[in-house]
Amino acid sequence: MDHARAAISNWFNGEPSSYTRFSIARQTDGDNSHVEMNLAADDEEGGETGRPEQPHASVPPPWRRGKNFCFLVIVAALLLLIGFLIGYLSYRGRMQKASRCLDGSGRCEMTPTASYLADGDDTEEEEVSGPPVFYWPDLRDLLSSKLSPERLEVGLRQRANMNSVEAGSTEDENLASYIHEQFTSFLLDEVWNDEHYIKLQVKGSDNKVSIWENEREEELESPMAYVAYSKSDSVAGKPVYVNYGLKADFQLIRNWGGSLNGTIVIFKAGKITLAEKVANAEEAGAVGALMYLDPFDYKNTDMLVPFGHAHLGTGDPFTPGFPSFNHTQFPPVQSSGLPRIPVQTISSRAVANLFRRMDGDECPQEWKRGILGCRVMPRSTSSMEVKLTVNNVMVDKKILNIFGAIKGFEEPDRYVVIGAQRDSWGQGAAKAGVGTAILLELAYVISDIVKNSGYKPRRSIIFASWSAGDYGAVGATEWLEGYSATLHAKAFTYINLDAAVLGSNYIKISASPLLYTLLERTMKGVKDPTKGSGTLYDRVGSNWVKTVVPPGLDNAVFPFLAYSGIPVVSFGFCNKDEEYPLGTTQDTVTNLKTIAKLYDHMRAAAEVAGQIALRLTHDHELFLDFERYSEELLAFQEKVLPYYKDVKALGLTLNWLFFARGDFQRATDALRRDIANSDRENKVVRRALNDRIMKVEYDFLSPYLSPKDTPFRHIFFGKSTYTLQSLLQNLQLLQTSRDSVDVNKLKEQLALVTWTIKGAANGLAGDIWDTDNEF
Repeated sequence: MDHARAAISNWFNGEPSSYTRFSIARQTDGDNSHVEMNLAADDEEGGETGRPEQPHASVPPPWRRGKNFCFLVIVAALLLLIGFLIGYLSYRGRMQKASRCLDGSGRCEMTPTASYLADGDDTEEEEVSGPPVFYWPDLRDLLSSKLSPERLEVGLRQRANMNSVEAGSTEDENLASYIHEQFTSFLLDEVWNDEHYIKLQVKGSDNKVSIWENEREEELESPMAYVAYSKSDSVAGKPVYVNYGLKADFQLIRNWGGSLNGTIVIFKAGKITLAEKVANAEEAGAVGALMYLDPFDYKNTDMLVPFGHAHLGTGDPFTPGFPSFNHTQFPPVQSSGLPRIPVQTISSRAVANLFRRMDGDECPQEWKRGILGCRVMPRSTSSMEVKLTVNNVMVDKKILNIFGAIKGFEEPDRYVVIGAQRDSWGQGAAKAGVGTAILLELAYVISDIVKNSGYKPRRSIIFASWSAGDYGAVGATEWLEGYSATLHAKAFTYINLDAAVLGSNYIKISASPLLYTLLERTMKGVKDPTKGSGTLYDRVGSNWVKTVVPPGLDNAVFPFLAYSGIPVVSFGFCNKDEEYPLGTTQDTVTNLKTIAKLYDHMRAAAEVAGQIALRLTHDHELFLDFERYSEELLAFQEKVLPYYKDVKALGLTLNWLFFARGDFQRATDALRRDIANSDRENKVVRRALNDRIMKVEYDFLSPYLSPKDTPFRHIFFGKSTYTLQSLLQNLQLLQTSRDSVDVNKLKEQLALVTWTIKGAANGLAGDIWDTDNEF
């Protein structure tokens, strides 16, 4: 050490210098240590008496100085290298742990920790005992262990005591109060009601269908059921059978030379909604419409008459685009989706009697199903007509939506919503009873996991019980309209529980592409209730995405997706070759219990919904597969590519549409890189990235259309002339009927769709300085 000190001294001063000798001795009285410093210099005399004089340091030769300096440099470099390695290994360990949380392949810390909750100050972190750490496999297994078929049976059994729970009725309010009390007893963080004042149509005096021939009227049927929002009127016309009432079915009648003007059309239920069938009938020139349940599709339903609604939309049709709050005053207005013709449902037995009176051409073979003697229409010389009388009346009703919430611990202002319809015409065991029972079970179990097992969800979970679902998701739509500014920015998924069990041999799925990956992983973790082994994924197979049903107007997820731009999923069991009689008097608990392993299927449906909700509140990164829409856009590009030359012949081009798709692909790649390169334990960074993921669905709502005039603006799933499907149909006309194509309309379609996709790409890219208007 003396040589080292001398080397340093020589380096700075060019000559040897004094050094200090420290001696530390404990004082005898036990106080603080005493420090004695003895200084030695060249001109000082020796040390203490009796000791030899301290020799002076000698001057080392020049080669010794260089050697000492190199030694110090090497030591400093080694210290720096060791510090760097320690820091790198520590950071790498945190990143590997975070990546395991995101890819779902391993165990990771899932409770808030000081590492990403700290405010970034220099204060020393205090080590405290926190809640138990929940890894995803543990949380998944805990949910599965707590779900109870017995409680689901008790919940469904309550429906057996109800004859009808029509929206706004006393029975509906009593059930709403019960659900409110249950949410409160589950110790949810918040429980509240949401009131809406709406117009509903109910049956007035008897509606009647009769046959008018040779100036004689013979009653065919006077059904107890009715079609809400039908025009109240009495009309007569020749009966014409149009199969399922699809546009293609009406076109086939025209191709045969038949006229539909002034007719009363008859169609069977299925394929599309009743409202869409009625709209097709109106467009074809019919003055009335009748619908029945075909015995081939609906077994043992000869005398059944279904309830339905004819509004081509969702929500209160007399406040389109506006919330139905009592304190809001809007000018008198009604939805353009209301029918302008009377509509009624009848039994298949009545239709069979009507066919026997029709003496025209037989139905084509593909139209013949469960009714013998099918006829398309009477002979042209026949005087036979059908008379339809509808006496429905409008009433004002107050409805209640009931909510309960479990608040997130990190981002309480981000929430996943789980909902079920509460009302029903008739007992509604499958239509509303199953979903309500599952809703209460999930609220109970998830609350128990949070309150008693210590799970801390990052984001909030909202449980919702809707009213007036039978009239076209009225309660849910009015809630979306009333809080649209908040919900589109904060609600990131809706999980629908309606009609979750209608059978056992088939799985029916409707979902946003953003949830395909999560749904697949969920099905791999839920046991198949029909077998002793295997999972739901084993049953649906690897090509299950091809069986996904696009959400329609009859699915409560539709307004969430097409109006509000919120990703959705609807999952349930049914029988592939047999329809369940929803909306009829046979939708009872007794009939529902004929389904094999009913309560096991209810539990499996609850587990799917519960896993999705928990996973979305569990991981750091939102489990929404934003890259999936790149595949959907590429598939659409392949569909329109054959029409490239036809469009070019009009002086237009599809190139800009293709460029916009490419921009969206590059934006998804950029976001994936941003996620990979980010510090996933940084709350601010993680929230910013999740916000970009959340906006993907919303950005596919065309911003160039009015929500009031065109509420369902989603270019993939909406109902307007500016959807991708509508554009494709117009392009197809270029090859089949070019003269019918409005070129200006086609140009507008191309422009709005292109810029909607480009806007979605810009939204995904992030900040405004990362976007542009170039393709």
